[in-house]
Amino acid sequence: MKKVVLLAAALVVTLGVTASSATSAASETGITNRTIVIGGTFPLTGPASPYGIIPRAMKAYFSYINSRKGPDGRRGVYGRQIVFKYYDDGYNPANSVQLTRRIVEQDKVFAVVGSLGTEVNLAIRPYLNARKVPQVLVSTGATVFSEADKFPWTGGWQPNYEYEGRLYGQAIARNSPNAKIAILYQNDSYSEDYMKGLKEGLGSKTSNIAGEEGYEVTAADVRAQMAKLRGSGATVFVIIATPKFAIQAYAIANALRWSPSVIYTNSVSATDTILTLAKANGGGDLPNRTLTVQYAKDPASPTWDNDAAMKLYKSVMAKYNPGARVNDAFNYYGVATAEAFVELMYKAGKNPTRASLMKAYRSWNEINPFLLPGNRQKTGGADQLPIQCDRFIKYTDGTFVPVSKLKCDTAT
Repeated sequence: MKKVVLLAAALVVTLGVTASSATSAASETGITNRTIVIGGTFPLTGPASPYGIIPRAMKAYFSYINSRKGPDGRRGVYGRQIVFKYYDDGYNPANSVQLTRRIVEQDKVFAVVGSLGTEVNLAIRPYLNARKVPQVLVSTGATVFSEADKFPWTGGWQPNYEYEGRLYGQAIARNSPNAKIAILYQNDSYSEDYMKGLKEGLGSKTSNIAGEEGYEVTAADVRAQMAKLRGSGATVFVIIATPKFAIQAYAIANALRWSPSVIYTNSVSATDTILTLAKANGGGDLPNRTLTVQYAKDPASPTWDNDAAMKLYKSVMAKYNPGARVNDAFNYYGVATAEAFVELMYKAGKNPTRASLMKAYRSWNEINPFLLPGNRQKTGGADQLPIQCDRFIKYTDGTFVPVSKLKCDTAT
C-alpha cells in the first residue's frame, strides 16, 4: 500500500512537472506549442487599396513556411504554425485603432506585423507600446518609426523616406541644376520626410522650386493641384503620392499637355503595375520619363529570372496565391516582409517572448534573399533602420533599368 501511495505521489509530481513544462512554452500571449498568432491592418479598400494585395502575399509566404521543413527540421518556426489575421482599415487611422484593439484584445496576437501607412501606424503606436505588444516591420518608411528610446515596441523595415527624398534632391541638383521644379505631395505625415529630404538634397537649388501643391488623401482627384503646377513652368516634376494619386498625376499632366522632361516618383508608387496603369489611363509617354529608387529585387525584371529567391517567390505565389500578378512589386514586398518576420522569430529563440522578439529586432544583422545584393537588414545601438540602401532605376515600357549603384544612408 505504501508503495502504491509513493508511486501515486511520484506520478502526481511527474504530471505536475510535465504540465508545467507544457504550459511554459505557451505562457506568452499569442504563442502556443503549435502556433504563433500575429495580425495587422491594411487598406483592402479605400484610397490606398492597391496596397491591399500585400497581406495576401504575406499570408501566402507564411503558408509556405508552415508547410516546408525549416532549418530545425520542423514545419513552421520551431514547429509552430504562423497564423496571420488581417483586417481592412481603408487607410483610415481611426479604423485601424479600433481594429488593432480587436487584434490585441480579442485575437490576442503575439505581435502586430506589417500594418500599412504612416498615419495608421502613428495612430496605433501609443496603444501598442502601452500594452507592450511588438509593432514590427511597419509598412512605411517614416523616420519616426526608428525611435527605439521613445517607443521600444515599434520598429520599421524599409529604407526611410527622408533618405529617399534626399537622393532625389541630390540627383536634381546634379543633373538639372537650372530647371524649375514642381512637387505634388500628400498632405500628411507620410510626405513630411520626403519633403525634408528633398530640400536637403537640393541644397541651394531649393530656390528652383517653382510650385508645390498638397492634396488630402480623402480628395477625389488632384486636378486643381496639377493645373497650378503646370502653370509654374517646371520641367522637373516630383511626385510624392500614393498609387491612386500618382496615376492621376501622370494622366492629368498629359491631359493638360504639360510635359516635364523628367519625373521623380516615390518608390511606394513607382512600380511596374502602377506605371503601367498610368500609361493605360491617359498618362501617355510620361511614365517613361520616371526615375525612382529600389531596394529589393524587381519581380518584373528578367534580370532575376534565374535567381533562387525569385524562383521561390514565384512558386510560393503560384501555389498559395494563385491568380495574383507575380510581376507586381507589392506582392513581392509582402513576401519579403513575411520572410523578415520569419527570420526574427528564429532569432527570438525556441521559446520566444514579445521581449525576445524586440531584442532580436534591435540587434539584427541578416541577409534577406529577396532584397538587392548588398542590402542587409541591420540594426544596433542608435541605428534602428534595418534597410538603408537604395539604387536609382529608370522606367521604360514595363522595365526598370538600374542607373546607379546601391547607395547607402551613412547618416543613420
